[in-house]
Amino acid sequence: MTSESRIFSVGNVSLNLGSGALVMGVLNLTPDSFYDGGKYSSIEEAVIAALRMEDEGAAIIDIGGESTRPGSESVQADEELARIIPVLKEIKKRIKIPVSVDTYKSKVVEEALMNGADMINDISGFTLDPNMVHTAAKAGCPVVIGHIIGTPKSMQEDVSYDDVVADVVSFLEEKIDLAVQSGVNRASLIVDPGIGFGKRLEDNLQIIKRLREFKKLDCPVLVGFSQKSFIGRVLDLPPSERIEGSLASACVAVLNGADIIRAHHVKETVRAVKMVKAIMES
Repeated sequence: MTSESRIFSVGNVSLNLGSGALVMGVLNLTPDSFYDGGKYSSIEEAVIAALRMEDEGAAIIDIGGESTRPGSESVQADEELARIIPVLKEIKKRIKIPVSVDTYKSKVVEEALMNGADMINDISGFTLDPNMVHTAAKAGCPVVIGHIIGTPKSMQEDVSYDDVVADVVSFLEEKIDLAVQSGVNRASLIVDPGIGFGKRLEDNLQIIKRLREFKKLDCPVLVGFSQKSFIGRVLDLPPSERIEGSLASACVAVLNGADIIRAHHVKETVRAVKMVKAIMES
């Protein structure tokens, strides 16, 4: 197998998805995220973390100001913005790679884009804020369409699928159509099957195993499973000890066609992805 050029533009940066899966570094600016909540007690600490991820090989930084762990309560947009904007402003002065804003609120997106954010990561796929798709169309920036059932608070209640991959693919097809009909450039869309968002253990495993089926959507595929609870259930480990499970998942996902891996441990994930690429191209 040889690499082919597949250029995806984010802000002023052109990312080559044909050169191997890219890594999106996670920067959670929340007090209650399941893995790294409250990790950064100052703006400078958060900026240093972003700079470190850039040095370690991240292609994108994903900033979030609200925890979306199972059972989490929503926060007001103003609170989310108070967490995100000061850090975003400083990061944009000091890093060269694009910054994504991880939110399902159009108000947060609007403010973040005005302060330098380059793309939108909506875990809800336009379902939790009907204005989001119009905001995305107006912005003209790349958009990650994620899959979720319900809200983060309720998403793990009564989860059921006939066929999780087929159902999620169908959902994403509908949201791609909605985006295009609303004026979003199809070439700017990324899909995320939403591992951990309204999924049972077996659903998450099936999505990773059958990830190549999402390629029929003809969009780059992003997956995020770093430190998540399904890994903890398989390995019987707490969040702080799930790095090996996260890396194993990343390697299988890359083999099955993932274009972007969203990860807390950037250095380790970049190395694992590089090794998979070398084996696949040998």
